[in-house]
Amino acid sequence: MKRLPVLLAFSFLLAAVSSCGADIDPDAIRVACVGDSITYGMNIPDREENCYPKVLGELLGDKYAVRNFGVIGATVLKKGNKPYRNQSALEDAHAFQPHIVIIKLGTNDTKPQNWRFKGGFGDDLRTLIAHFSSLKSKPKIFLCKPVPVVHDLGGISGKTLEDEVIPMIESLAQEQNLPLIDLYAALRNRPVLFPDGVHPNAVGATIIARAVHAALMESAAGN
Repeated sequence: MKRLPVLLAFSFLLAAVSSCGADIDPDAIRVACVGDSITYGMNIPDREENCYPKVLGELLGDKYAVRNFGVIGATVLKKGNKPYRNQSALEDAHAFQPHIVIIKLGTNDTKPQNWRFKGGFGDDLRTLIAHFSSLKSKPKIFLCKPVPVVHDLGGISGKTLEDEVIPMIESLAQEQNLPLIDLYAALRNRPVLFPDGVHPNAVGATIIARAVHAALMESAAGN
């Protein structure tokens, strides 16, 4: 009688693993897109097809398997209102065993209730990087400068992002010797692509995908 719970647990484990890597060529280069609502594709019509990770996968082609691990509202800060480190997406990304990790976080950290803990931002981002660095797949990690905030929304502050968050990310990328993708510059002069002031539309998501694609190709050419 004890075999049934064991079998059920084993089946659940298989299902969980399969959901992260279903239909993936075992020889494919796995790319994990870690981020917040902008990575998730919030407010983009048919976001599963038009979010930046999906477009990135199309640009990279069949040799790559790209997955979206974006979480709406996620923060770097562990004392933030929704730390990425506490979300199931982190476990899912680990189970995916990526060869490449794209980290695009920091926008939600600018909210006043979160940024009052800004002293922990550097250490919390280091911890997130360390989580991925410890994987058996030994992924190459890319940090991103977040996209601009055209106008503040829900406490998200463009000034805090530009003056404080981005310099911290730049400094950490240098410290950790990690490549840095400048998504801020890619969309700096395109306010029309931000209908609510924070989230890029499908065109903006395509620009993000192209910037990430260019960074990956440049990195691959340098190896």
